[in-house]
Amino acid sequence: MFDLIIRNGRELGKEPVDIGVKNGKIALISQQIEESAKQELVLSAEQYLSAGWIDDHVHCFEEMTLYYDYPDEIGIEKGVATVIDAGTTGAENIHTFYEHAKQAKTNVFALLNISKWGIVEQDELADLSKIQNELVHQKLEELPDFIVGLKARMSKTVVGENGITPLKLAKKIQSQNDGLPLMVHIGSAPPNLEEILANLEKNDVMTHCFNGKSNGIIDQSTNEIKPFVKKAITDGIVFDIGHGTDSFNFDVAEAALKAGIKADSISTDIYIRNRKNGPVYDLATTMEKLFVVGYSWEEILEKVTSAPAKQFNLTTKGHIKEGFDADFTIYTFHDQEKQLTDSNGNTRTTIQQIIPVNVIVGGINYDCNL
Repeated sequence: MFDLIIRNGRELGKEPVDIGVKNGKIALISQQIEESAKQELVLSAEQYLSAGWIDDHVHCFEEMTLYYDYPDEIGIEKGVATVIDAGTTGAENIHTFYEHAKQAKTNVFALLNISKWGIVEQDELADLSKIQNELVHQKLEELPDFIVGLKARMSKTVVGENGITPLKLAKKIQSQNDGLPLMVHIGSAPPNLEEILANLEKNDVMTHCFNGKSNGIIDQSTNEIKPFVKKAITDGIVFDIGHGTDSFNFDVAEAALKAGIKADSISTDIYIRNRKNGPVYDLATTMEKLFVVGYSWEEILEKVTSAPAKQFNLTTKGHIKEGFDADFTIYTFHDQEKQLTDSNGNTRTTIQQIIPVNVIVGGINYDCNL
């Protein structure tokens, strides 16, 4: 007997199937499952199914004061099965965050900030003594299933007078810890974006890829992609949205698309203020913004499922396959206009909204509250 059978489970562009779930895993995918289950969930003709959405850039440690939120309020309530906290905590407070995260219904993972207290203050990398390799290594060994990568914020308000040095230290820590994934925040210079990208390697993640700042990927005098950005893409550096309060600009995203450049993954950089007051609100709204830019729904869904799962080695997530975790997002499309606002006050109007209605995490079904 299965714990759960999802009937009429239809991925976008595919035929409907039945999915049998047992012990939190996808046990069987078939056109029709004849066996019984403790619970059945029958999807309507208007409902679609995807692997559970993954938001790979959030801030959800509620004990912090600068950037914080609550995992389930940005997770299952918003259609998201898995969140990755992007460096809110460092080696000194990651254990406390872990104890909180274990209580959440949403899957929670963490990128460890290379600064030992994380983002307690805006300039966490202005004091290089806070970057302690051995302490980072110790925490990676203690919490290998929770910490899925490293985070370094490389903008002038964060690094102070240290320029590119914190990134060089982050790369050293990465090399000493089996090439663990590294996410790098970009913002205002110094350090200059060209110097940052020159220090990144294949599969490193650059977040805030479509910010509207002069230190971003667009030459604002020509509205063209800077040549070194194209080289970074060729070199395999991953571009992540990381919308945030100040880091997503429609014009930049549209200019990038015109130049053949798309983000590899879609994330929110959500925390309590930009969730409640905007412009972020939730992952679905960020997905809608990429739709109006010109991305298809199929590729948008890939960028919140299989892409982040691959980037952060979540090897049993991101796909609907037998043996994978039974994490799903059930959603509908609503053909109605909605005004969307980027981080700089620019607006676009979508004619189609994506509405998550249920999230299943480890085979347990939860209603969304969008």
